[in-house]
Amino acid sequence: VKAKMSSAKKASMGTFQPLRHRSGTMRDRLHNYTKRTLGAGGSMNEAVALPPGESCAGWVAVHAVDFYNDVSTIWAVMAGDPYLSSFRPGEGFPSGVEYRWSEGTGRDAQTVSVSAPVYIEKVLHWISEQINDETKFPDDDDEAEALRVFQTPQFAALCGQIFRRLFRVYGIVYSSFFGTLEALGMAPHLNTCFKHFMFFCTEFGLLPEREVEPLEVLVKPIRKQYYLTKQQGSVGAGP
Repeated sequence: VKAKMSSAKKASMGTFQPLRHRSGTMRDRLHNYTKRTLGAGGSMNEAVALPPGESCAGWVAVHAVDFYNDVSTIWAVMAGDPYLSSFRPGEGFPSGVEYRWSEGTGRDAQTVSVSAPVYIEKVLHWISEQINDETKFPDDDDEAEALRVFQTPQFAALCGQIFRRLFRVYGIVYSSFFGTLEALGMAPHLNTCFKHFMFFCTEFGLLPEREVEPLEVLVKPIRKQYYLTKQQGSVGAGP
């Protein structure tokens, strides 16, 4: 059974629980495909490529959950640090940008200035709410119904927002907290997670260029590696 967020209070404290794929479902099958590919020594390009015969929308849905888990696990290491409370609204973001949080919907929506740590907490709590909503992220035995939801324009828009916000969290972590994670021995894990995330986003065109620009110095070498290894794989495959 999928792990639910225990409460909004816990979320505000940074105690995010990994979200699970229910055993025997399409999401669980696709999740395990990625694990097997990487575990068998497959390349990152192979791990992000759409498996034969599978739905692209379902593949993106599974990775939205898995990448959320990666980011929330990384942030959990930082979340209890008293240093986070020293950030004021507008502080802690990548150079030249400030990510603001939107409260409410429609005409009632308001954009508020928050600190980078608060922004991360809000993003992770919001994503967990979307994924735990069975009407938005079905995770049951009815694969046809799940695919029907995954293939709607509304789901595509939701996933786009999830991936953009996860990218912003990575931007904050690298710009303000990399030194702390490095001191804790977490830098290799962070780099691997971000590389996997960027390979996937590049494979499926999930990030607008305007989002990528503030982190261009980090993204450019990863994209270069993605295209180089993809080209080498194509050449190796032959006609």
